[in-house]
Amino acid sequence: MNDCICPLDYRYGRKEMKSIFTEESRIQYQMNVEAALARAHASLGTISTDDADEITRVASLDVVQVSRIKEIEKETNHDLMAMVKAMTEQCKGNAGKYVHLGATSNDIVDTATALQIRDGLKIVQADIDTLLYTFATISKRERDTLEIGRTHAQFAIPITFGFKIAGYIAELLRHKERLQQIMPRACAGKMAGAVGTGAALGKNFRKIQTEVMADLEITFEPAATQVVGRDRYTELICLLANIATSLERYGTEVRNLQRSEIAEASEAFNAEKQVGSSTMAQKRNPINSENVCGLARVLRGFVTPTFENQVLWHERDLSNSSAERFTLPHVFVLIDEMLFKMNKVFTGLEIHSDKMLRNIESAKGLIMAEPVMMKLTEKGLGRQDAHEIVREASMVAVEKDINLREALLEREDVKKVLTKEEIIIVMDPANYVGASGEIVDMMIADVEQALGKKV
Repeated sequence: MNDCICPLDYRYGRKEMKSIFTEESRIQYQMNVEAALARAHASLGTISTDDADEITRVASLDVVQVSRIKEIEKETNHDLMAMVKAMTEQCKGNAGKYVHLGATSNDIVDTATALQIRDGLKIVQADIDTLLYTFATISKRERDTLEIGRTHAQFAIPITFGFKIAGYIAELLRHKERLQQIMPRACAGKMAGAVGTGAALGKNFRKIQTEVMADLEITFEPAATQVVGRDRYTELICLLANIATSLERYGTEVRNLQRSEIAEASEAFNAEKQVGSSTMAQKRNPINSENVCGLARVLRGFVTPTFENQVLWHERDLSNSSAERFTLPHVFVLIDEMLFKMNKVFTGLEIHSDKMLRNIESAKGLIMAEPVMMKLTEKGLGRQDAHEIVREASMVAVEKDINLREALLEREDVKKVLTKEEIIIVMDPANYVGASGEIVDMMIADVEQALGKKV
């Protein structure tokens, strides 16, 4: 048995995203920043190109051992300085003298974090693109599949299942746009010294900062303190929490549609091997959707400390550091896990159109009250009068447990303006889905444009 206590260590999270936030990766990202700093110095003549090349050579976990960094950290009680010393030890010639030249710890830490965020967001973007394609495929296939729309958990009026998914597409496309917009703000480093003035870097400070960030392909904080502004992280975590909440919404819908009394859709189930319950052998549970919903609650829990990390004393204090070691890795690993599982749910989603029709029929025409009212107004009745006629007929239909059509045909005020054939036509659910199909087509076209491929 190992001593892992965090579920991310043994249950949740995918390898590619986790690898960005391991301790070894964090150190490698930080050494990449040190190497970029050395190259910027060399380009301005502060140090020689040979020294910069040597620092770049040792900026690798193949050269600098994590175990050695840990040994030094036990003496210094400073993780970043331990890395700098370990790099210095491995440098040949005079290059070691120039490691970390003019920088403060958070120049390296925050810039390395920006690189982690950048690489993490690339995975999230790819995840969203995958889910968008899955949604578009379902929406196109189920464009005209009739279903009851529900408000307040009650029958409302007809929709199509493709239309329901089109709404998810629109939401996810907004998230895709938000991710693209946030990249330059979230992926910002700094190379400005102890309090952000760049004093230790001398007259070339601004050129060095610009070159380092250009080398690393990220932006920089234009007026830093000792740290990059934490409003950037607040925006980032809030966005990922927003995406997580959307995923919870989709998962909640699947869970509701899989209710035994609704049964309109369900998660895929391996009937040969999968077990739904340790005692109720018949169970087929929406476990992945439930899992996504639970993880969304955990992810949103990191929003509060992120806001609190934004408030630091003067030019900075250390109160944010320990919290961010939890918040950023956990949020990225969780959102990747959730997007992957949500795509798994919808890729294998079983859609029961026969049950959708059964539920429509169970409404006994009541879901068609609105189109009857609109038809009566077309025939010259006032809107309020038409509403009252249909309301009264609906109450009778419920009381007598009959179809709304029968209750309407019992009314003289209705028979005066509508024939039986007109009532049958207007109460056909397939004739009252509005522009559902056109909306589906529009959203699929938007996905194809966003992804650059056909659905």
